[in-house]
Amino acid sequence: MGTVKSDIEIAQSTKMEVINDIASHMNLPEEYLENYGKYRGKINLEAIKDFDSHKKGKLILTTAITPTPAGEGKSTVSVGLGMGLNQLGKQCVIALREPSLGPVFGIKGGAAGGGYAQVLPMEEINLHFNGDIHAIGSAHNLLSATIDNHIKFGNELGIDPTRLTWKRAVDMNDRALRNIIVGLGGPANGIPREDGFMITVASEVMAIVCLASDLIDLKTRIGNILIGYTYDRQPVFAKQLKVHGAMTALLKEAIKPNLVQTLEHTPAVIHGGPFANIAHGCNSIIATKTALKYGDYVVTEAGFGADLGAEKFFNIKCRIADLKPDCVVLVTTAVALKMHGGKRKESLGEPDVEALKKGLENMVKHIENLRSFKVPLVVSVNKMSQTSEAEYALIKQTCDELGVPCAATHVWERGGDGGKDLALEVLKAMEEQENNFTYLYPLDMSVRDKIEKIAKEIYGAEDVSYTNQALNQIKTIEKNAWGQLPICMAKTQNSISDDPSLLGRPSHFTLKVTEITPSTGAGFIVVKAGNIMTMPGLPKVPSAELIDIDEKGRITGLF
Repeated sequence: MGTVKSDIEIAQSTKMEVINDIASHMNLPEEYLENYGKYRGKINLEAIKDFDSHKKGKLILTTAITPTPAGEGKSTVSVGLGMGLNQLGKQCVIALREPSLGPVFGIKGGAAGGGYAQVLPMEEINLHFNGDIHAIGSAHNLLSATIDNHIKFGNELGIDPTRLTWKRAVDMNDRALRNIIVGLGGPANGIPREDGFMITVASEVMAIVCLASDLIDLKTRIGNILIGYTYDRQPVFAKQLKVHGAMTALLKEAIKPNLVQTLEHTPAVIHGGPFANIAHGCNSIIATKTALKYGDYVVTEAGFGADLGAEKFFNIKCRIADLKPDCVVLVTTAVALKMHGGKRKESLGEPDVEALKKGLENMVKHIENLRSFKVPLVVSVNKMSQTSEAEYALIKQTCDELGVPCAATHVWERGGDGGKDLALEVLKAMEEQENNFTYLYPLDMSVRDKIEKIAKEIYGAEDVSYTNQALNQIKTIEKNAWGQLPICMAKTQNSISDDPSLLGRPSHFTLKVTEITPSTGAGFIVVKAGNIMTMPGLPKVPSAELIDIDEKGRITGLF
């Protein structure tokens, strides 16, 4: 057996098509494509101006069980499924999120798929990618700078520096910036106060870019960002500082979705990158609608496990965009399920049906959750080399007992050919299973009722507790008539509960709500549970130590 190539070696050995040819594959008129070099482009917003939600492609969501260090391969399966559909003669477009530099240089990795199911050019996609996230960070920090500038020059709005909710942002895992003091050094440098940084992908500006329908909607939503409160506890919005127009100007290119390709030249629209553990975790509405207009089938994904990304995709993105998904694919692996069953990472290569049996409870819970949305469902077993036949048979038997179709995928090794079985099951599910898509909760429920609906029905919590701060924040939200917004839960991705140490299917736990903040521009309420943070840190040995570049500009070590 030969040496297994790394993702970047596979990517660099693939001959790409020029981006104009990729646009022609999806029948995108040439006047709507804006070239960013030979192999990347942006799609002008005019491309979806006449979008008709009743005349569109089929929308397929890929989600996953609760992630583990063993890996599930959700992005890889998304890419492989799209390529598999194309190999079956279907016209498919893939719609994914953009990677953040923080995870790329940290521990999690990128978001371009892997093996022979990747999007290209993977180096550019994982590093900077057309400048979108930089533009979002610049717009975010323009507002941050304007707030302190306004306070220094008289504070006409009466902003209370101790009640500011808007932080600064940087697209890097930097724990030292979580809590800082700004304004030191005397009167010329502003008013000293506590502040902090969040990672750019957690910014409300990122969420707004992903949820806006067009440039004017973007500007309106940015103007509606809540930045804090006055001394008499009245809300203050970005538009009162008169910079929402300038912020939108910084985003005029970033709002346009990006067009790239897979290893097999399937069109891929990649745009927006909010994390699913601290934001809503889906690519942009504009990108999804672009793909739906020009593709007969669209494969998209939502971040982390189905308890996070899929729940928010259904209850936030689909609600705001008026989208109805046609099928959902739940990705799982035997190795990840064995970790949920208590097996240590070092011994995952050993067959262990007993650990798998215990871990399957995690998959079963996600299946139950996804079924509650009443969308056709298929399970994808990302069949890695260390998956024994007995382990695969047990996963399939469990799915059969639940009446859920299941297909093995081999997309990492075989690309689209390894995704054809899954593609066939997806096509069959959309034809044979009923689709009565429904939301988990109505918007007119109280804030607490919506939180508890998610906590008890999706997470399996027995109860929900609230800090005094959270209870006071609910009162403020209801007093300002923001209570009818959907809920965006911020919690650990490593467990269905709010405790990352509880693997499998946790039960008899209380979800601990620590903080609740309205994102009035994005149009949802962020509910923090457990010890969730909006600024991750780097691991002891970050991935950045493995990345290098030679004299010819060839990058190595990037996965």
